[in-house]
Amino acid sequence: MGISYVEFEDEAGILRRYRKHVNGRGLVATTAKVDATAFVDPTAYVDPGAEVQRGATISHGAWVEADAIIAEKATVGVNARVGRGAVVGRFAVIGPYAAVGAGARVQNGARVPREAHVVEGGEHRASGDDLRRLGLAA
Repeated sequence: MGISYVEFEDEAGILRRYRKHVNGRGLVATTAKVDATAFVDPTAYVDPGAEVQRGATISHGAWVEADAIIAEKATVGVNARVGRGAVVGRFAVIGPYAAVGAGARVQNGARVPREAHVVEGGEHRASGDDLRRLGLAA
């Protein structure tokens, strides 16, 4: 079975090539780094220069924009969006329909609630409940 590619023309008229990820068949730009243990839903996109680390999940309809980093075992929820250059920490959860703005940071273990928005360049910290869920707080 050969590698299958899909090509899209972006707003600037540049042709971008995506391949189907081995685990989930989601579309991953050829210049993105996605670990083989990560899951990328068939309806999800990972843009050029983005990185999705070991055991992370990119859910149905989710979009990871260029140069964003999704750390180990983090989850990007249904129809959620992670902006250009944003960083989602280890074990963090981006809720359904939530958005993380360009250059924003989501702390390790933090949960961004459903439909919430982390502003561009902002930071979303883990709550005490988030840390207790991970066994990191008393």
